[in-house]
Amino acid sequence: MKAPAPPSSPWQLLYGGAHRLRRQWYRTRARRLPRPVVSVGNLHWGGSGKTPLVAAIAAHLRDRGTAVCILSRGYASQGRGVRVVSTGEGPLLGPLVAGDEPVLLAGELPGVAVVVGPDRHRDGLQALRRLEPAPDLFLLDDGFSHLRLHRDLDLVAFPAGDPFGGGRLLPSGRLREPLAAMVRAHAAILTGVPEIERQGETLAEALRPYGFTGPGFASRTVPGSPERIDGGDLQSGARVFLVTAIARPEAFAATVRGLGFEIAGELRFPDHHRYPPASLARIAEAWRTSGAETVLTTSKDRVKLHGQLDVPLAELPIRAEPEPAFWQWLDGEIGRLRE
Repeated sequence: MKAPAPPSSPWQLLYGGAHRLRRQWYRTRARRLPRPVVSVGNLHWGGSGKTPLVAAIAAHLRDRGTAVCILSRGYASQGRGVRVVSTGEGPLLGPLVAGDEPVLLAGELPGVAVVVGPDRHRDGLQALRRLEPAPDLFLLDDGFSHLRLHRDLDLVAFPAGDPFGGGRLLPSGRLREPLAAMVRAHAAILTGVPEIERQGETLAEALRPYGFTGPGFASRTVPGSPERIDGGDLQSGARVFLVTAIARPEAFAATVRGLGFEIAGELRFPDHHRYPPASLARIAEAWRTSGAETVLTTSKDRVKLHGQLDVPLAELPIRAEPEPAFWQWLDGEIGRLRE
């Protein structure tokens, strides 16, 4: 694994310089919360395996007795202000108001609070006032670029299928920040690897020329058993119609195929698509003509489609499994922060 050389085009240099000035501006201006803040983010525009990683970390900390509150901006949601999506007992709001990923995390993580809002410093202070028990630690979802809030740990996810996003910023690349931004990261995690061995170390070494000094780890992405929304498992070999609104639908299709399902057809919508009535009608018609047994979708899409789509629906849950060395490192860092 080798990271590409830094881009040299005038546009890329100008864009990279703007990011550098922004980082310098917030270096002494970022506001602090009175509890440790751990950020899980990425440099890519979507599709880094970040959400399963957030869920795995939140569950790990919860199971060790930490009162965790996930802070999210609620991307593509229509709600305003601070919104408590979950106090730890399941979703209180729907995806249109809170965002699809916060609602997904709220449903998957009993005992973990989820709060959404545009200003995560204000959101965190509101969580401390309104939640019982008050959070011991904040987990910032998609927070690497949210420089207004001080982070005690910055974890950055890199998708194994496209770790460096071409090494370039938009419009010619797939990075939201240059690789040089890794100078402020504490750890890098390569997500979606089939085998753990030495993959994280290789990623870390590839990032050294960009100023990254932290450890690298690897994380497997493990599919669960496809589940019918009305109950029961979906048997391998079933004929399914895929519906997705995610950054990397091809990876989802490959996983479904690898599990032994027959794909009768597929509809791919833009990431975070809201599924208005026209989209729902299109899905229903495509499913009927495909001859598939059910529509199979992701967990993130399920929270938006459930109760809206009048066809048989099933989801394929995905979980992240970071290597044991990552948990050892994280527990040590969290212990240090809480001393």
